[in-house]
Parts: sequence; structure tokens; C-alpha cells
Amino acid sequence: MSQGEHTAVAQSGQDVSSPSLSNKNSKQESSLFPTYARYPVALVKGKGSWLWDDQGKKYLDFMCGLAVTNLGHAPDVVAERLKQQIDELWHVSNLFHIPGQEQAAALLTANSCADAVFFCNSGAEANEAAIKLARRYHQKVKGTGRYEVITFTQSFHGRTLATLTATGQDKVKEGFTPLPAGFKSVPLHDVDALENAIGDHTAAIMLEMIQAEGGVYPVQPEFVQHIVKLCKEHGLLLIIDEIQTGMGRTGKLFAFEHYGIEPDIFTVAKGIGSGFSVGAMLGKGYLKEAFTAGSHGSTFGGTPLAMAAVNATVETIVSENLPERAASMGAYLMEKLESRFAKVPFVKEIRGKGLLIGMECAGPVGDIVLAGQSKGLLFVTAGPNVIRLLPNLYVTEAEIDLCVDMLAELISSHVQGLEKESNHE
Repeated sequence: MSQGEHTAVAQSGQDVSSPSLSNKNSKQESSLFPTYARYPVALVKGKGSWLWDDQGKKYLDFMCGLAVTNLGHAPDVVAERLKQQIDELWHVSNLFHIPGQEQAAALLTANSCADAVFFCNSGAEANEAAIKLARRYHQKVKGTGRYEVITFTQSFHGRTLATLTATGQDKVKEGFTPLPAGFKSVPLHDVDALENAIGDHTAAIMLEMIQAEGGVYPVQPEFVQHIVKLCKEHGLLLIIDEIQTGMGRTGKLFAFEHYGIEPDIFTVAKGIGSGFSVGAMLGKGYLKEAFTAGSHGSTFGGTPLAMAAVNATVETIVSENLPERAASMGAYLMEKLESRFAKVPFVKEIRGKGLLIGMECAGPVGDIVLAGQSKGLLFVTAGPNVIRLLPNLYVTEAEIDLCVDMLAELISSHVQGLEKESNHE
């Protein structure tokens, strides 16, 4: 699960090791590994910005499955394409040509700086492919021994052994040692630390344009330009992790476009398939020489079903210019939040881009997340003190107004509760 989810539930002090579902015997132990501290809610239906649980309760969703349902829940255009594909062909093998892959790759490259695409099943797999490609390019094409990837503290790149090692948060690494060699993390915006970390074995620098899981911190433009400069000077590849920021969420199709740069490699997942499990690694054409036949693969990467979801999703995002809409609605949401909480000391800062917004607060917000669920509003944290808002790209002004009103009520009640506790002490 995401760090935000885990933090919010852990801070609530509630026992949610077994969800209280209507058809669940409370004495029966779940057959699932307890890898998720689940909220006591079972969601069974969704449409647009709304979700319903198994008790019929309705929720305004400003979480989007953690930036996944960018077109809202169960979008008709994607559903129709999946229904058509499910009657034709589900799976073959990447040993054969899959027309949907060629179509999706052409769509993605035509709308980005990339020339080639590798399809997989998740963001972690996409980042794993990026790391492998960087190593293989230096070792097989350039003939060097380079293998190290530099990342940044508070980053989040996935849960595989390589990607959790790349992640700049120690808490995700606990109990998984020995970790793979070849990764260094330095503080974000620390130029000296970054320069000192570059050595003879450095192959790439890997960066999120907004550290979403790490607190919703946009990277400073000057620092990005310095990274680009260092990559050119030292012959390093620049990898951009767009797993949470990609597919229009920040007001551009890809967040790196805000900075006027072109990465060598970038990764997407989450919003690319409207909830269907799919990821992709995209790169410059010269990198094809490194990923030759047999060098990398995935049994389920780019199946006909997955490609139906991707093509319908990306076509819609591009044809309806949803990145521009996200920029506009994100500005509206930011304005409403700043106006509403300008004189609320508990809310320290509001930051982000487009429809990826973080509200840094003066204390833990896990209880506010749970209170929101009881009131019918879903959102998540980004670290212990940050509320993260991730509405879909079709969100309306009325839905934003409702969310802000509910947040104001939730935060006011939370602050009043803290004041009562303080007075009792």
C-alpha cells in the first residue's frame, strides 16, 4: 500500500487488521497476508467522482485509487473498448505481434519526447525496467562498468527489491536486507551532495518531478536544470518517474514538460489504464540498442486487454485536452483552499501542481482522513502531516466546492478536539 495510506491508518490508533465487511464473520481470520492496514470500508461501485460501499453509503472521491482513475470511475469510453476486446482476445504472448501495443506505443510517442515504449504491469515494473535499461545501455552499448543510480531522499519508486532500494525512504526497506547494490540517495535540492555522489560507476539520476508520496514537494526548476547539466557533463541518463504525476494530472501530459526538459527515460502507470493494471517505460530511440530481443520481458506486459484500456484512456486524455482542464481545475481548487484556510493556523502550506495537491498541517492528519470517510469524503495522506488531494480530471467546480466545505468542517472539528484535549491536560 502507499505510505500515505499506511501512515494515516497507523496514526488513527484503530485496529483495522480485518475489515468489517457485511458478509465477514468477525471471528474468521482473513486468508490474505496482512500487508495492508486496510480502512474498515468495502467499496463496491463507482461512477465519475463518486463511490459506494457495500452498505450503500456514498463517497466523494478525492483519492482516485491514488492517482489511478484519472477519467473518473468506470468511464464509458474505456468500458466499451474493454467489453469489445473481452469478446475477441484476452492474452497471447509477446512472441507474437500485438496490434494494440503498436497503436498505444505510437500514441504515446506521438505525444511525448519518447521514441520507444516497453509495456509492463505496474509502476514498480516500469521503474525496474528503467533501471535495467540504464545499466544495460552503459554496459552493453557504451562498454563501461556503470551501474549506479542516484535518487533522492523522500522519493518513492516501488516495492520490488530494486525499486524499494531506489526509494529514498528507509521505512520501506526494513527487514529486506541485504539490499541490491548500485543505489545512492541524496537530499533533494542539495547540489553539493548530488555532485559528490556522482562517480565512475554512476549510470543515471532518477527523479520525481513532484515527490507525491514524500509530501507533495514539486522540484525546484533550477535544481532540475542543474541535474540536466550534470547528466550531460558526466554522460548519465536522466530517468523521470511519472507514475503518479503522468497522464495529465499536473496540468501537462507529463510533469517534466513543466520544466522544459526531455528525459532519456520516463515511466508511467496508474493513470494510463483507468484502473486496469498496466505500466510503461518510455525512452529515446538510441536506447533500443540496449534492449534487444531476450534482454527483458514480461508475460503479461501489454496484453490485448491492457492495451484496449490504455488506448481508450490515452486517446480520451489527448483528444479532450484533459491536461489543460486539470491545470484549470487545479488552479480553482488551489484558490479555494488558499482562501478557505488562509486564517487557519493548523494548515501551514498548500502546494502542488494541477490536480495533485498537498496540504501540510501542524500535526498528524490520520484522524482527519478517517473522519472524512465517516462524512463521505475520501482522500489520503502524503506523510504524517500532509493531506493529499487527487480528484479525477473531469472533477467539477461543484464537487471541488463540496470537498473544500467538507475539509473545512473536518479540520475545524479536529482542531477543536485538540484544543479540548489540551485544556483537559
